[in-house]
Amino acid sequence: MTTTTAPSDVHHRSRLAGQLTELGVERDGVLLVHASMSAVGPVSGGIRAMAGALRDALGHGTLVVPAFTPENSDTSPQYLNRVRGLGDRAREAVRAGMPPFDPATSAAPSMGRLAEAVRLSEGAVRSGHPQTSFAALGPLARKLMAGHRPDCHLGEESPLARLYDLRAQVLMLGTGFDTCTAFHLGEYRVPAPPRRSYRCVVTAGGRRRWWEYEDVALDDSDFAALGADFARPGTGATVRTGRVGSSTSRLFRIGDAVDFASGWLTAHRAGAPARGLCHSPG
Repeated sequence: MTTTTAPSDVHHRSRLAGQLTELGVERDGVLLVHASMSAVGPVSGGIRAMAGALRDALGHGTLVVPAFTPENSDTSPQYLNRVRGLGDRAREAVRAGMPPFDPATSAAPSMGRLAEAVRLSEGAVRSGHPQTSFAALGPLARKLMAGHRPDCHLGEESPLARLYDLRAQVLMLGTGFDTCTAFHLGEYRVPAPPRRSYRCVVTAGGRRRWWEYEDVALDDSDFAALGADFARPGTGATVRTGRVGSSTSRLFRIGDAVDFASGWLTAHRAGAPARGLCHSPG
């Protein structure tokens, strides 16, 4: 038997914008969004209406999303999962088929439908990192996306640091703290963070080539525990929780998240054995 979604279960742009405002999204502010549209539920007008609701709530503000591309790296968790159990020849075939990063055209499928909708919107600006780019819409988009150094995933020469400087808000739209990119900036701000090598496909002089570089070893395997502690009363941070569509969503200042993460990671990872990456870019 086929079931249909009742009209009352479909969320509308105007109501979504109202819920975002009720949650505390600042008009004319700067907002970094991580989204799970499956948690939000069906939206009348689809993903464009959800992006529109965010822009309605922001007014003349700036909307930012991650546009990461781990698909062009052979040191990323996605690649390692993809080639697990394959022989050398099959692995090489996978590597040979990886497209080089192009900020104008490279899709970011692992970032979800909302991020892709923002990236593809007219007027969107994308930063230039070949693995951990961001995309933005709004008056500060170009400023925020500029100067993303290709050997700095999510540190001081990335849009995250610019968002920190501007006291941006972070919206976890139906997602958990395990996907909170802001915590990665905290990894850069611990004393002597561990480093590792990364490798990805880029275009140089019009030719496809592999590029290897060193950066902080990103690790989100304990971000859920970090986030649970961050959201507890008494941390000095304000984490607002509310309904957006069908989702339970959270809103907070990026500065609060980064500052808490740097202290928490310093205390909890000191002397701990190195972990494998989960969803972190690599």
